[in-house]
Parts: sequence; structure tokens; C-alpha cells
Amino acid sequence: MAERLAGGNVAIALLANTIATGAALVTLILTFGPVSGAHMNPVVTLSFLTRENLRESIMYVFAQVGGAVAGAMTANIMFSLPPVSLSHHERAGAAQLFSEVVATFGLVLVIQLCAKFQPRMIAFAVGAYITAAYWFTASTSFANPAVTLARSLSDTFTGIRPIDVPAFVLAQLVGGAIAVLLARWLIPNSLKVASND
Repeated sequence: MAERLAGGNVAIALLANTIATGAALVTLILTFGPVSGAHMNPVVTLSFLTRENLRESIMYVFAQVGGAVAGAMTANIMFSLPPVSLSHHERAGAAQLFSEVVATFGLVLVIQLCAKFQPRMIAFAVGAYITAAYWFTASTSFANPAVTLARSLSDTFTGIRPIDVPAFVLAQLVGGAIAVLLARWLIPNSLKVASND
């Protein structure tokens, strides 16, 4: 819709897409948080992985990928496109991949720290972060392997060529892993400071 209404102005299309994505994330997290913890991102799910929840996490990842693919196909059909329309939008190179490391690092860190200290604010923090990350990353902040795969199925300005997907997913996993390590380092120090007050 953004691409159609923007009349060729990519900045306006990106702004419209940004606002819609941020608002949808807040809504979905508030809606599904009580049901599943709002697990919609495989990297986020893996960032909370423990031995006790391994089976549940695997099921979430399958559901996330299936839901993302179904969502992309639904969007394609709503806008009179074929259900699957492989993207030709190139997203490759060091800057794009580093952007995905940064985008996913920031998202996972925001979620990890909010989950510990501001759990009621997660929906708003995630929506705000992704809205901003669209603009401060060269990749427009996919930051989600399921979304990355789904966006390869839509030949629009928000898409990604299927050949570029594996590198993006690897970059996202790296960013998520770095965020988990930093969160584990930060949280005990934060608790120590809080207990001394």
C-alpha cells in the first residue's frame, strides 16, 4: 500500500511502512503477550532459550516461520499479487549485513533488559525501536529471520532476494548472540547497583 500511494517517493513509502510496522508490533505484542509471551521472532525466542523450554522454543520457531510465510502470502493476495512473488530486491554487502547485526543486537538487548526491569513497557519499546531502526540502519532493520524469509516472497520495495536471506539470518543470529552476552553482563551489575540504593 505504501509503495502504491507514495507515487514513486521511496522516503514516503518507507515512512508509511515504518509507522505501520511500529504500530502493528505494539498491538501484536500487547495482544499476544499474555498468550505466548508475544514470541514472533526466532532470534528473540532463542535469546530466552533454556534447557527447560527447548521443546516449546522449537515449536515457537516453526510457528513464527509459518505465520510469517502465511502473512506474506495473505498480503500479496490482498494487493492482487500472486501468493508467492519472489523478491528481486538486492540486499547484499557488508553494510547491509552489519546493519542487520546492529538492528538485531539492539532489538534483543531492548527486549532482554525491558523483560527484566520494565516488562509492562516491552510492547512500546519494541515498537519504538523498530520504527527508529528502519531509519538508522542501511538494511531497514529486518531483525527477524521469519520476517526475512517472508519478505523474500514479496517482490516489493520491502523485499529481499531469496539468495540474500541466509546471510541476513546469520547476521541476525550474530547480533542476537552478542546482545544476550551483553545482557547477561549488564543485568547482574544493574541488580547490584539497585540493591545498594
